[in-house]
Amino acid sequence: MLKIKDSVDLKELEKFGFRNEQVFLQKDMGYITYYINKDTRSIEIWTDDAYEVILDNTIYDLIKANLVEKAEKER
Repeated sequence: MLKIKDSVDLKELEKFGFRNEQVFLQKDMGYITYYINKDTRSIEIWTDDAYEVILDNTIYDLIKANLVEKAEKER
């Protein structure tokens, strides 16, 4: 599982197109939506099953900016 590092200010994600919602930061790309839980900082990717999953550069850009780390899956 990927998550945003604890040291990162979540407002920084707005530079990558994320909207600040109540519980999540969200980026909607039409066929794919990225959610970042504000409490756990986990990254979730939801897709419309009608489309083949083709990730845009969002995750790559977050990793390249050193904002993401690998984390154990929540139980």
